[in-house]
Amino acid sequence: MNKAVTDGIDFTLPAFELGLENWSSQDGTPGQDDYANEANAAFVPADGDFSGALELIKDQAGTQRLRAFKQTPLQPGCYLKVTARLKVLSGAFPQVRIAGFAATSAGAAVPDVVVSGAALTPDTYGEIYEVSALVGQGNRSGVDMVWGPDAAYGHFGLDLIGATGGVVRIDDLEVEDITTYFLRDMYDVVDVRDYGAIGDGVADDSTAFEAADAAADGLTVLVSEGTYFLGRDVTLANKARFVGTISQAPEHRFVMRRSFDLPSYADAFDDEVEGFKKGYQALLNNSDHEVFDLGGRQIQVTAPMDLHAIVGNRDTFEIRRVIANGMFEAKPSTDWDTVTVSSSADYAVNDPLQLSNVTNVANIEIGSRIVADGVGREVYVRDRNISAGTLTLNLPLHGVATTQTYSFERYQYILDFSGFDKVSKYVFHNIEFQCAGQASGIMIARDGSTFELNDCLINKPKDRAITSAGRGCQDMLVDRCQFLSNEQSLPVTSRKTLVLNVNANDAKIRDCRVMRFEHFAVLAGTGNLLTGNHWFNGDDVVGGARKAGLILTTPNSVSTVSGNYIDNNFIELTNEHDPAPEFSSEFSFGGLTLTGNIFTTLRAGPEFCWLVITPRGAGHFVHGLTVTGNVFRAINGNVRRFERIDTTHADIEYNRMRNIVIDANTFNNVEEVTQNPVILRHAQNTDATTWVVDTGSYMPFGGWARTVPSLVKESAVTAGGSERFEFPVVGVESGVTKTEVHLRWGAACQGDVAVTVRCDTPV
Repeated sequence: MNKAVTDGIDFTLPAFELGLENWSSQDGTPGQDDYANEANAAFVPADGDFSGALELIKDQAGTQRLRAFKQTPLQPGCYLKVTARLKVLSGAFPQVRIAGFAATSAGAAVPDVVVSGAALTPDTYGEIYEVSALVGQGNRSGVDMVWGPDAAYGHFGLDLIGATGGVVRIDDLEVEDITTYFLRDMYDVVDVRDYGAIGDGVADDSTAFEAADAAADGLTVLVSEGTYFLGRDVTLANKARFVGTISQAPEHRFVMRRSFDLPSYADAFDDEVEGFKKGYQALLNNSDHEVFDLGGRQIQVTAPMDLHAIVGNRDTFEIRRVIANGMFEAKPSTDWDTVTVSSSADYAVNDPLQLSNVTNVANIEIGSRIVADGVGREVYVRDRNISAGTLTLNLPLHGVATTQTYSFERYQYILDFSGFDKVSKYVFHNIEFQCAGQASGIMIARDGSTFELNDCLINKPKDRAITSAGRGCQDMLVDRCQFLSNEQSLPVTSRKTLVLNVNANDAKIRDCRVMRFEHFAVLAGTGNLLTGNHWFNGDDVVGGARKAGLILTTPNSVSTVSGNYIDNNFIELTNEHDPAPEFSSEFSFGGLTLTGNIFTTLRAGPEFCWLVITPRGAGHFVHGLTVTGNVFRAINGNVRRFERIDTTHADIEYNRMRNIVIDANTFNNVEEVTQNPVILRHAQNTDATTWVVDTGSYMPFGGWARTVPSLVKESAVTAGGSERFEFPVVGVESGVTKTEVHLRWGAACQGDVAVTVRCDTPV
C-alpha cells in the first residue's frame, strides 16, 4: 500500500532551493516565524556532498527547530518515514533528531503524544550522517511517534539540541510512505492498532475496534499481537482475524457477524470455553445468525455451563437457534459432584404440583430430582419460592405422607438451561457430548417447545443424558442420536442412569440407538411417537432380571411405538405420577399402539415380559391397546409370555377391559401365545349338553373370556345320530378362572365348532 500511488497524496517536503520561507523556526503552523532572511540560516546552492543544502547555525540554547509549513496528511493505517541527511562543518557538535508538530483537523496540537524521534550525535566534521523516525496514528512496534486517531496532519522537520555554535548543513528532507512494512497481506486487512488500539489489556480499545471495522468495508479486521480490553458491547460487521486476543467482562457482548463460529471466537478469547460462552451470548443477541457452528472443535469443560447466566440479559427466548458440529468433553472436577439436600415438606393431593413448608428451601436448587417413598420416577423441582417456603414440581406425587422427609439430588449438566423461564425451538445438531462419567448431558429449560436434538452422541453420562425439570420438553424432537451408558459393565439391577424424560406432550423420538442404561425414557405426557429406535438394556447375567426401557406414566398415553428394536427390556405402563392413583373417572390404561417392532431378550429369566402394566391404585383396566405385526423372540432360554400385570400395588378389573387388539404377532420361544380376539376350534367327541371351550393362556394379561363375537359350526352337530340345527346359548366368563366359554345346547350332542373369543368388549 502506498498512498502516493493509490490516493495521489503528495508527501514531498519543499526543497530548500524553493525558499526558506517554506520552513518555520517554530512549529510550522500558519503565521509563525520562518528562516527567510534570518542570519543563522542560508541556502547553499553548491556543496560537494549535497545538491543544494540548508546551512544552519545552532545559535539557540536548548532546542532549535526546523519545521515545514507544509501540512503532511496522516491517515489510519498509513505510516511515514521522515529522513534527514546532514554534516557538521565546524563548532560544537549538536544532537540531531527528527521531529514534528501533530495537528488535529482543526489545527490544534494533539495532546500527550511523542513529537520527536531518537537523537543522533555527530562526532566527525564533514562526515555525512542520516537520522530518521517513523510516524503514524497506530501503535505499532517500531513507530517512534504514535499520534493516535485524532492526528490529521503534521508539520515535519528536525531539532538541533544540545551545545550551541555548531554549523550544520542539511540536505532536503524526505518523507516516505512505509505502510507496507507493517502489512502481512498488503490489501485485505485493516489493523485495529492503526485506529488507536493499544493492546495492553488495560486501556479500553472498543472505539478503535469499531473504527477499524467501519473502515474495513469488506476487508478483514486484523487484531494484531497484544491483549485488547473491550469495556462494552462491540460488534464487528466484517470478517476478523486474530493474532492477539480479547478480554471482556462476562456481561458485555462481542458479536462477529462475518466470523460467527467457534474457531473465530476461540481465537479471539484464546480459549474454547470462553469462546463458546461469548459465541452463545452473541447467538441470542444477534439476528444475523441462527447457527453457531463449532467448526468441529472440542470444548473441554470442568464445570457446568449455566447458559442463562452466560447470556445474562434474557429469561425467555423463542426464536430458532442451532448449535452444530463440535464436541463438549467433561474433564475431572469437583464441580460435577451431585449436591444432595434432605428437607421436610408438606404435600396435599388437591395441590399436586407443590411442596409447602419446605425446610432449607434456599439450599434446594431448581432442577433437583426428588427421591422418597411415594415419589415416581423423574420428579424434579421446577421452581422455588424461598420467601413462601414452597417448591413447584414438574409432576405430581402418588403416595406420600402429608408431611415427610425428601431427598433432593441436583445432578450437574454440561449444558444447563434451567435458569431460563422459557426456551423454544432450540436445536443441537451433530454435537458429541463426552460426559466421561463425570457429568450429565443437557438440562432443558423449565418451559418452551420443540427442543431438538439430532445426529448427536451423548456418551457416558454420569446420571442423565437429557433432563426436563418442567414443560420445556413440549413437542421435543430427538432424531438419529446415539446414547451410550457409563454403566455398561454393571448388571441391570445396579444401574442408575437414564437417557431422557418428558413431562409434556407430543415427543418424537426416532432412529436412535441406546445402549445399556437403567431406563431409556420416562414419558409422562401423551401423543408420543417412537419409531425406528434400538434400545438394548441387558447384561451378561444368565437368568438375570430386566428393567423397563420405555416407561409411560400417563395411563392413556395416546402413543405409537412402531418399527423399533426393543432388546432386553420392557415397556411399562404406570400411573405413578397420579396424585390420586385409584381409578375415578379418567381414562385408564391404554391409548397405545405397538406395531412392527422387534422384541427380543437374551438370557433373561422365564418371568420376563415385554409389556407390563403397573397400576398404583385399584379400579383400573385396559382400554384401547393395539399390538400387531410384532416379533417376540427369546434367546438362550424361554419366557412364559409377552405381557403381564404387575400386582405389587393393585390388580386391574378384568370385567372392564375394552377395545384390545393383539393379532398377527410372531412368538419365538414364548411359551404362552397371546391373542385377542382368538379363534378356538373345539371338537366335542361325546354327547354333552354343555361344551366347555377353554381359552387357556390366550387372553391378554390373564384376562377373562368376556365376549364371543362369532361361532361357526365346522361339522354337523348331532344328537343320537340326528343332526341338530339350533345354535347354543353362549356362557362367557365361565369356570373358576372365568377363562372358559360354555356352549349350552338343547340336548346332549357332539360336533366341531370354531369360536371367536375376546377378553374385552369392542367399544
